[in-house]
Amino acid sequence: MRAIEHDGEQYLLIKRSSESSLVRDPKTGTERYLPNDELTVTGEAPLAVAARSVPEPQRRILTAVHSERLLGLLVELDDDGPLSVRELLDRYDLCESDLHGHVAELRAAGLVREAEHYGERGYATTELAREGLEALR
Repeated sequence: MRAIEHDGEQYLLIKRSSESSLVRDPKTGTERYLPNDELTVTGEAPLAVAARSVPEPQRRILTAVHSERLLGLLVELDDDGPLSVRELLDRYDLCESDLHGHVAELRAAGLVREAEHYGERGYATTELAREGLEALR
């Protein structure tokens, strides 16, 4: 399978014949034939193109969150946040270094942001995380 482009849209190449190719739109799953001379190979990984059928907020959560513990932290921040670092450490079975490691991963993915909570440093979910979690629940 290859990633191809036609008129600015990306497709996945399913089958190629002498004059036309069967392609699939990764967003809709629709398959159709297009003329070979109008197709350009993009060089992008076909699985990355296929992954774009999942909306960005959900895709970001699925690719960034690798454990139930990390997902639970994201859910709790979404439900009860913003929460201070002290509150997070008191509430959950996390040592400080684990908490900061988890938060760093979620921040790097754009799912959590720093937020002040009752005058203390804390964290809250981003709009992207809220949208993704809402769709997944």
